[in-house]
Amino acid sequence: MKNLRLKSARAALDLSQQQLADAVNVSRQTINAIEMGDYNPTIRLCIAICRVLGKTLDELFWEAEA
Repeated sequence: MKNLRLKSARAALDLSQQQLADAVNVSRQTINAIEMGDYNPTIRLCIAICRVLGKTLDELFWEAEA
């Protein structure tokens, strides 16, 4: 499932995939794969992304229960 919340939060801060990748020490391809839903990041990477974007894990990565 695509992570549109991550993409939206990144765009809201006017960060490119490369800029976010550099900030959390991964490749741009990793950020792209997370946004596309092709890669399940480690909790450590999730936390690092949240810190850079000023969001919580719930806001970016956890699926709401229906």
